[in-house]
This record gives sequence, C-alpha cells and structure tokens, in this order.
Amino acid sequence: MPEKTLPFTKHQIEKLAQCQPTPFYIYHEKGINETAQGLNSAFSWVPNGFRNFFAVKACPNLFILERLKRQGFGADCSSLPELQMAEMVGMKGSDIMFTSNDTPAEEFMHAKRLGAIINLDDIKHLAFLEMYAGLPELICFRYNPGNSRKGVLNFAGKDAKYGLTYDQLFAAYEIARSKGVKRFGLHTMAASNELNPDCFIEEVRMLVEIQLRLREEFSINLEFMNRGGGIGIPYRPEQNAVDMAYVSDGIRKEWARLGVVSPKLFMECGRYITGPHGYLVSTVRHVTQKHKNYVGLDACMANLMRPALYGAYHHITVLGKEGMPNDHVYDVTGSLCENNDKFAIDRALPMMVPGDLVAIHDAGAHGYAMGFQYNGKLRCAEFLLREDGTFQMIRRAETVSDYLSTFDFEGSRFSKAVRE
Repeated sequence: MPEKTLPFTKHQIEKLAQCQPTPFYIYHEKGINETAQGLNSAFSWVPNGFRNFFAVKACPNLFILERLKRQGFGADCSSLPELQMAEMVGMKGSDIMFTSNDTPAEEFMHAKRLGAIINLDDIKHLAFLEMYAGLPELICFRYNPGNSRKGVLNFAGKDAKYGLTYDQLFAAYEIARSKGVKRFGLHTMAASNELNPDCFIEEVRMLVEIQLRLREEFSINLEFMNRGGGIGIPYRPEQNAVDMAYVSDGIRKEWARLGVVSPKLFMECGRYITGPHGYLVSTVRHVTQKHKNYVGLDACMANLMRPALYGAYHHITVLGKEGMPNDHVYDVTGSLCENNDKFAIDRALPMMVPGDLVAIHDAGAHGYAMGFQYNGKLRCAEFLLREDGTFQMIRRAETVSDYLSTFDFEGSRFSKAVRE
C-alpha cells in the first residue's frame, strides 16, 4: 500500500501563503496527467475506441477541464453551467455527455443545440425531450439494475432515484426507434467510490448482456456503452488503489462476447482522475483542551464537507512534522457554528501548535465543488502545482464584495424603507 506523501514542501507552502493566506486548494498537475494517461492506456485495446468523459461535478475548474481535454477526455455534465464550462474550453458535440437528473427543459434544449450526447434518466424524459427540444439522432438511456444484480453492485438499486428499470429500458429503445432515432447508447453507474475491481467487470458484463438481447430481439447495435464512473480512491493509508490492469483484462474478456460488432467503451471517471491529486492546505489557529483535545483550523466544512456529510476519512499531514510520532489525539475542527464541523475525530497526530500548516489529502474531487457559504464563509482560492514546480492560481479566493454582490440593496424596497 502506498504511503501518503505530498508533492510540495513546507517551505513552498510558507512562501505561497505569504501571497495568498490559507486555506487554499492545490492540485498536482503531474499526478492528474499521469492518472489520465494511465486510464487511456489501460483501455487502448478497445476495438472501436475508448473515451473518458470527466465528471465535471468532481472538480469544476476550467483550468483542470482544459488540461483533461488535452488528454483526449470529454466532459460529463448534468447542468447548464457545466455545459457552458465544457463549451468554454472548446468542447462541443460528442465531446459532451449530458446526463439528465430532474432536468429542466432549457437545459435539454441547450444540450441539443450543442450536439451533446443526451443520456436520459427516465423513460418519461423521452416525451419531455421530444416536446421541448426534439429528439436527436443519437440518444442514450441510463439503466438501473435494481436488486437484480447481487453482490458487488452497490450504487444502483430499488432505493436509487437514477435510471430505468430493465423493462422500461427495452420499452424506451422501442419507443425511440419508432420515433426515428437512429443511433443508440447505453449507460449505467452501479457503484460509487468503489475499490472492489470486480464491480466494474460486473457492470460491463451486465451491459454486454443487454446489448446481446438488443441485437437479437430488436436488431439494435449500440454505438457505445458507458459504464459510468464510481472507481474509488484509497482515502485511508491502509487501502490499496484499484488494479486497473485487472479491471481492463476482465472487461476485455466480456467485450469478446460481442464479436466483431462491438461498440465504443466510455467511462465518466471524475474522482479517480483528480481526487488523489488535490490537497486542502490550512493553518492551525487554536489548540485547546476541553472535554477533549481540539485543533482548530482556518478551514472549515464550508471548504471540505465530506467528513461532516459522510463521516468520510481524509488523511492529514502536519507539514514539517512528518517524522514525528503520532502520540497526541485530537478532534480537528473548523470555525462554523455546527458541532459536526470536523475534519477528523480522535485522530492520532503529532503534537500541534498554533501556526502549524496542515495538508488534508485526497481532496481533489467533491471538495471545493461542494463548498458553501454558511456563516458567511468565503470560498477559498485554488492553485495548480505545475509540472515545472511553479504554482498557478486557477481560481481566486472570494471576497466580501463577492458575497454581497447578488443583493440589489440600494435599489430595493429595503433601502427605501430605511430612508423613510
């Protein structure tokens, strides 16, 4: 199992913090590029082509998205702003996968204008899309296997709001074909942050079985299969990364069942690409002893909410104290007026003092993206650690002016009432 290390030093962060006070995010360009290249290489064998559509929701930053475009990635989008971000970095048409999720008409219309691949989450969305935007030549449906697949699939199921049932899926293809749709795709995502490699092979096995039935009973050959994302990362030091060579070999064997008429293989990995290569850097403000020992940071759950929301583990390194024994036990907290504003509970760490710098690991996905402004907390800056060792600010920190900018206070009835 790999050791949790950092791609930067305490000295580098101290120098950076002189220009931009903590907290801030750092993304490691080299790590992201290497992971993207590794995924492309693992599936280079796919006869008609492989492509990953980066899940924009994982790390919605134009600079990250632009670099992944250079790696041949597309964008997996589920909202109008995400579609517009993809446009801004030069993606268009089939570079974009738009997956519906209680989607308003204007977003379907925009996706269709872009020529994006539209992936429908509900059989009723077919008529909704036809009414407001018209049906495209190519359409995709998201499948939820429910409880029909036991064992390793854990994200789809009868309690998941996503996707069509088995019967709905085949009915949807028939309806779409009867309305003139010529080209088809198939999508599923049956796991989230999963480390069991057999899960991803089982997903493809399931999709292959559906393709074989579509071909036999409906004479439909899919243009692509998208097995979604969900490939997990080892947040805990004792966990191992997914063996992508094993996954690739298992999927290759399933793919062979399709014969010479095989579709393209798509994925929509987000966390797997950027998650391990992002760090939230923060400074210790206070160390105190009450009923427990507490370390208070200048970051809070408004910067990284996964530990509070999910009880998720994120490894913490105290910069400059990597070689010291972890002989103190702390709750590591933020400054929100919420008792669950904690990055770690009963965590063994070196002795800490105010002014210590900490790096919270594996924050490159669903970190900044899930931020919020409760208690008037402002969103922090984001930096890219370039391959040449320099730091580039790729999003500035919010200011109080940003926070107040959406109020039309001077021209409102409130200001009039105050004057009167």
